[in-house]
Amino acid sequence: MIPLSVLDLVPVREGGTLHEAMDNARALARAAEDAGYRRYWVAEHHGMAGIAGAATAVVLAHVGGVTSRIRIGAGGIMLPNHNPLVIAEQFGALDAMFPGRVDLGLGRAPGADSRVGQMLHKDIAQASQYFPQDVVELAAIFAGDSRLPMQATPGEGADVAMWVLGSSLFGASLAAQLGLPYAFASHFAPDHLDAALKLYRERFQPSAHLAQPHAMAGMAVFCADTDEEARFLASSQDQSFIALRTGTPGRIRPPVEGYRESLPPQHLAGLERMGVASAIGSRDTVRSRIAAFVDRTGVDEVIVAGATYDPAARRRSLALTMEAVS
Repeated sequence: MIPLSVLDLVPVREGGTLHEAMDNARALARAAEDAGYRRYWVAEHHGMAGIAGAATAVVLAHVGGVTSRIRIGAGGIMLPNHNPLVIAEQFGALDAMFPGRVDLGLGRAPGADSRVGQMLHKDIAQASQYFPQDVVELAAIFAGDSRLPMQATPGEGADVAMWVLGSSLFGASLAAQLGLPYAFASHFAPDHLDAALKLYRERFQPSAHLAQPHAMAGMAVFCADTDEEARFLASSQDQSFIALRTGTPGRIRPPVEGYRESLPPQHLAGLERMGVASAIGSRDTVRSRIAAFVDRTGVDEVIVAGATYDPAARRRSLALTMEAVS
């Protein structure tokens, strides 16, 4: 059975509150652990009314206390927004709280538009150029490298599993060069998935972290009793996708019957392009779609994304998905 993990953006729904979103994150992490998922990851986004995972390490501490086995991690931390020492301290603290089950996925994008640089008082474009060096420095901090000016407490000696994330060839090349596991964001940017995986495997250099390449890819997954119900649930995320692409992002909206049929061709085409990395339907449909995706890509793990307006529907989707692949 292919290992499954969960990506959570900590969605905030229309009519809901941030407090509710944080409670739902805890419930989702517990549901994922109970169902047998390997990891629960939170992604860093900024300035988006419908996504509450910006303070990623804080959210992970929030969910870590109600779980005991599932790995918790960032999918990912947008490293150009931060100083490597600060991230080492945050995730070193998480490792001290939840030993041996903390992941740290690292991305080069800002997780927002250009305004985030103004708010952070940073030149994000310039900081992004130093992403490879920052990843190496972060690894050195965790390793307690004696050449550093100081040791991080917490951070030094932390058992944090570092990953490189990406949606292009850049991250694949860096992960291969550093001998780190690689996760591709195909659930929202599938175009370069095959090329990135090929490059990663061909150029992989064994390291102290990893002896052979290990790749994970994202899928949008909505599982329900019938294909029709799953498509209905997925229409909330469809609306969020269109809203983002048209410059009107907001909180996650209630599902709409026949939503895709109401769209103009250019918007429908964008959603259908995402379909190469999605599984929306009954258990049989989801089983078939995930199996075909894994067979085509050869990935070692799949991480499932997909927000629903009703949080209980996503928890049930996770349970049904695991039943399907088992």
